[in-house]
Amino acid sequence: MEHVELFFKSIFIDNMVFATFLGMCSYLAVSKKVSTAVGLGAAVIFVLAITVPLNWLLDQYLLQPGALSWLGAEYADYDLSFLSFIMFIATIATMVQLVEIVVEKFSPSLYNSLGIFLPLIAVNCAILGGSLFMQSREIATLGLATTYGIGSGIGWFLAILAIAAIREKIRYSSVPPALRGLGITFIITGLMAIGFMSFGGMLTGGDDEGAKKEEQTVQVQDSEENKVANNITINE
Repeated sequence: MEHVELFFKSIFIDNMVFATFLGMCSYLAVSKKVSTAVGLGAAVIFVLAITVPLNWLLDQYLLQPGALSWLGAEYADYDLSFLSFIMFIATIATMVQLVEIVVEKFSPSLYNSLGIFLPLIAVNCAILGGSLFMQSREIATLGLATTYGIGSGIGWFLAILAIAAIREKIRYSSVPPALRGLGITFIITGLMAIGFMSFGGMLTGGDDEGAKKEEQTVQVQDSEENKVANNITINE
């Protein structure tokens, strides 16, 4: 049940695009056609599904205070948490290189359509945000970290697929000249974000006391996630 709850929460409630507005550069630039949006979205799912659990292992056995105790008692006092950004980005860059090689080999047309935005996944805020949110939430197990990575990737995929489908249809609509292009895209994105907020009540059933505890936990998590999002927005 915990895996299912985390999976749907990461897709709908804590959606990378609509809840924290991470990964917006690729979201806006590669969402003009559904075909390219599907390709980039699939690449993001793959990278998040691999990097979040890998970075969980790094965090648990290398970066956290006392994580090196498995090497011996003399290493228990070491704290390598200041290397989190470097190690996380190195892992992400490695996986992105692998994705780029595979896409170029098996789908040259998609590789050419994505252009510079495929290697730029390495500095996509949504990718780094997945690992940092995993760390700040103190996800307990490798399985939950994998679930969170896949769910976050699917959430980003659904967001870019939805906006790409809308932008393809809106070409035939009568949009005021002042709002054509990014103007109407930002408006649609805002409306979609409001719609996704309605999913916030999906997992809040139960008694009043449990609901209050859930609300307090969500408030603490939102505060932590806002701090993390503010720290990594510069990568966008």
